[in-house]
Amino acid sequence: MRPSLTSRYLPPLAWMALIYGFSDRPDLPQVGVGWQDFVVKKSLHALAYALLFRFWLRALAPEGRASPTAEAQALAICLLWAASDEWHQTFVPGRTGRVRDVAIDAVGALAAMAVLRRRRPDRQ
Repeated sequence: MRPSLTSRYLPPLAWMALIYGFSDRPDLPQVGVGWQDFVVKKSLHALAYALLFRFWLRALAPEGRASPTAEAQALAICLLWAASDEWHQTFVPGRTGRVRDVAIDAVGALAAMAVLRRRRPDRQ
């Protein structure tokens, strides 16, 4: 039985809304000293986009069989959202949009793709 459209698409769309909400805040709290703040926030960037990739892959491959096409689509959505999110931050006082953050988001999505491929029983 295929999951409903709502159960497929609500998780990735809700996650994207959450990412947007954090990006729209001009005053994210500092986590520790300089380098610790950097490591924690960039790790959260990667994790957020790893989860976003997983949510989109589930939405695009509801039977549980992720095709290369579904993976490419999920990755493209993640990268487009990462780029648009960084662009959005250029309009938020106190925030900046950085290409580096898009690259970190991409690493998170690619890491999720690699992990999910390794866990697939039919992998080659």
